[in-house]
Amino acid sequence: MTDASATPSAAPSEGQKPEGKKPMSGIRVLDIATYIAAPHCATLLAEFGAEVIKVEQPGVGDPCRRLGTVSECGDTLVWMSEARNKTSITLNLKDPKGQEILKRLVAESDVLCENFRPGTLEKWNLGWEVFKEINPKLVMLRVSGYGQTGPYKDKPGFGRIGNAYGGISFLSGDPDRPPATPGSATLADYMSGLYGALGVLMALRSADATGVGQVVDIGLYEPIFRILDELAPAYDKKGTIRQRMGAPTVNVCPHSHYPTKDDRWVAIACTNDKIYARLANLMGHGDVAGDGKYGTIAQREADRPGVDGMVMQWTRSYSQKEVVDLCEGASVPCGIVAAIDELFEEAQYAARENIIRVKDPRIGDLAVPNVVPRLTETPGSVDTLGPALGANNDDVYLGLLGMTGDELSELQDAGII
Repeated sequence: MTDASATPSAAPSEGQKPEGKKPMSGIRVLDIATYIAAPHCATLLAEFGAEVIKVEQPGVGDPCRRLGTVSECGDTLVWMSEARNKTSITLNLKDPKGQEILKRLVAESDVLCENFRPGTLEKWNLGWEVFKEINPKLVMLRVSGYGQTGPYKDKPGFGRIGNAYGGISFLSGDPDRPPATPGSATLADYMSGLYGALGVLMALRSADATGVGQVVDIGLYEPIFRILDELAPAYDKKGTIRQRMGAPTVNVCPHSHYPTKDDRWVAIACTNDKIYARLANLMGHGDVAGDGKYGTIAQREADRPGVDGMVMQWTRSYSQKEVVDLCEGASVPCGIVAAIDELFEEAQYAARENIIRVKDPRIGDLAVPNVVPRLTETPGSVDTLGPALGANNDDVYLGLLGMTGDELSELQDAGII
């Protein structure tokens, strides 16, 4: 942002109460997962006050430390942003002594997040049957490619596979082109983490009421399938197999992305006939709305190229800002199709503090996405960025578990932590 007064800041907005107790305060989470899916659940909980202990392989750490752009400290920017508010300890879960230490940590925790392939923890003499005996109230999030059951449960999975098997990749891209990545190959990972956090919250509420914990079981593809509006019922009732449409949207028109005179793009959404009539009048084509040839959604859908071509010809006559301003004046929903550099300049992002700057002792000042959702009384926050590997071994092992310095040294020498 060029205007210093609009620069995103970590300072709380007026009316926020950062000094208040956060809603997840008092909850301890063990994050033994890797990459993004289950760790994202733990991150969301950490933003709202949960104590999250990230358990990583000694000397190696979460592979997410090496995913993406490398920062000055050697860890990637993905790690610095996505491992926010967590502490890091090292522990070899393949070693029997490491497994016993994890069990001790489970006894002191409320939630455990993992996303190994099904059966991996059980192979290490761990897993739900072991954990629930140690801590009956434990809530365990398990994210895997296809879930813990079914004929595909043993198959490996990553976000791209979740997007593909969940059905969104088939819909992504232009009709005459191969299926495209739906914005990000990691969409399924983040969606699974989000649904995982919802499941953990519900399971914690149940555990408080009953004293009994449970497993939250998510396949990477399932949150993707869940958000595909009428895809399943439309096929079931009408036999409709939706195809790729590019930027347009099924059931409404015009509802797409359109180029502007200054080589930028805008999104225009006409979800009903009244909005389209306002746009048609704005474009100087009021005669095609109402009783005209494009007055109903069915008529517009029957000639999408004609409708979109009319809108495109109009938007090309103006700059991006001019199109947005004209549409706003006519009560037509319109917004910029924003690249990240534009978002850093957006007044709305600044006002909502959607981008905040956090100071980190290892890499200095870094802009990262702010916390979502926004709570008025007990807001979340980004207090720290991703920690160095094993940075909190002393705090957890000497403090929480009460080990002695000699014990810690022996474990370190043996490569267990």
